[in-house]
Amino acid sequence: MILDILKVIVLGIVEGITEWLPVSSTGHLILVGDVLKPDLSDAFMEMFNVVIQLGAIMAVVVLYFHKLNPFSPKKSRKQKMLTWQMWIKVAIASVPAAIVGLLFNDYLDALFYKPLPVAVMLIVYGILFIIVENRNRHVQPRVTKISELTVQMLIWIGVFQMLALIPGTSRSGATIVGALMIGISRGVAAEFTFFLAIPVMFGASFLKILGFGLSFTGKEAVMLLLGCVVSFGVSIAAIKFLMGYIKQHDFKIFGYYRIILGAVIIVASIVQLILR
Repeated sequence: MILDILKVIVLGIVEGITEWLPVSSTGHLILVGDVLKPDLSDAFMEMFNVVIQLGAIMAVVVLYFHKLNPFSPKKSRKQKMLTWQMWIKVAIASVPAAIVGLLFNDYLDALFYKPLPVAVMLIVYGILFIIVENRNRHVQPRVTKISELTVQMLIWIGVFQMLALIPGTSRSGATIVGALMIGISRGVAAEFTFFLAIPVMFGASFLKILGFGLSFTGKEAVMLLLGCVVSFGVSIAAIKFLMGYIKQHDFKIFGYYRIILGAVIIVASIVQLILR
């Protein structure tokens, strides 16, 4: 039991760090979970790897509560209206992933919830980050505020978020790449990605819990709650780090990290096959 608690704490730390950095939290959880192998059922761990994100998303709610709250008495009427408009933008950008997720979630999990597909997507989006950042090196972003996002831009971002349903892609990575490609600043791309995660993660968690059922054992309930609490605390630090980092740096370092990690996974998979 104590060993499993330590393993779940490690998974919570991994989730809290990788959920907001564009390196694929689900991909890392799959890979780390394969190494740690907690004494919990495969069905529970599949659900755990998604629902643990609720802890991470609560970090966004806490850190940006004032900005997200359209009822704040500290806001003017215009500010409240802009907040409602932001939520409408989030809803529009969430549509593509919501439709595909509802229709094909189980199929995508069965097909791609494995180390090799994760490795391929890590490399593909790592290369994209480097290409897009090199292209944008001397280009001024067209959008520097969330209020400037158009419906066309929102749909484009939503399509990229939809692609992140494949493990290893990274939801934040995909949406940030898409946003950068259409001329949105790094700061707005990252912040809007945080807000976009709120309905997506709540929806994905609800579907996973529904699919798993509510018949948790006492141990499973404790592990799930522990993972969420740890991911919440670590996410606070990760979000603050990322927003500070992108004020001075681009995203290429994450691209290189993804490529290296993907290559390591592929080599490890080949070695494992040879040794069998």
